[in-house]
Amino acid sequence: MNNPCVAHRGWSGRAPENTMAAFRMALEAPEVAWIELDVQLSKDAVPVVIHDYNLRRTTNGRGEVRDWTAAELASLDAGSWFSPKFKGESIPTLDEVLRESAGRAKLNIELKTDGIRYPGIEGKVLERVYEYGRQEDVVFTSFHPGTLQRLRKLSDHVRLGLILDGWRNTLLQELRELKSDFLSIGYAKLNPARMALLNEAGIQTMAWTVNDKRNMRKVAALDPDLLICTNYPDRWRDMVSESGAKSMSRRMLEGSKKWFRFKPNK
Repeated sequence: MNNPCVAHRGWSGRAPENTMAAFRMALEAPEVAWIELDVQLSKDAVPVVIHDYNLRRTTNGRGEVRDWTAAELASLDAGSWFSPKFKGESIPTLDEVLRESAGRAKLNIELKTDGIRYPGIEGKVLERVYEYGRQEDVVFTSFHPGTLQRLRKLSDHVRLGLILDGWRNTLLQELRELKSDFLSIGYAKLNPARMALLNEAGIQTMAWTVNDKRNMRKVAALDPDLLICTNYPDRWRDMVSESGAKSMSRRMLEGSKKWFRFKPNK
């Protein structure tokens, strides 16, 4: 069992989501292969990293992200809501994350748009990724197919991934039309038959968001290459360690039974 671990919004179980504290914590963990993050545009069209369109839940600001400049967003406290020890954590720019993660983890960059909000976000984000030479270790994902279509028109080479929390019979055809080889899907929507279809089509799949070890084991058993997205990389690590120990114990037990069964008489 060697499923790659994806830190959802950074190590968001231990630090405020989508902050440099959460990203640095994930980057320091050798078990984290990928980091998932959310990108929107500030009022002055700078790509910034935050999940909600509204600032209320994760900052001390009010109103929508798009109504604040990047400098104004950087002045907000994006950490105190999680814990007083993270007071002063700010909303990072995409540039900060690209710099910090270079050579350390791949990125799953979700473009937070409904197709109307943030016109031009595709080009702005793509420009920053190319500026840092990260196009080979980044996948761009979105719930909105039109966003992926616009990205594809801008570049034939970047990886694209559709996000959904469901399954439909047209899914593989949709991915082919988008020239996408990546799928981000709610873990409960996966089963062995669907996993087989995705593998046959050459689609790399990420299951989100799996936060307890029992479900991690079930999801991991579907395919060893299935990416597991979690808020708790330490639980993923413990699950892999426990599964490996159980597997070794079974092999040792089977080996000992075989030895006793065929032990020659003296």
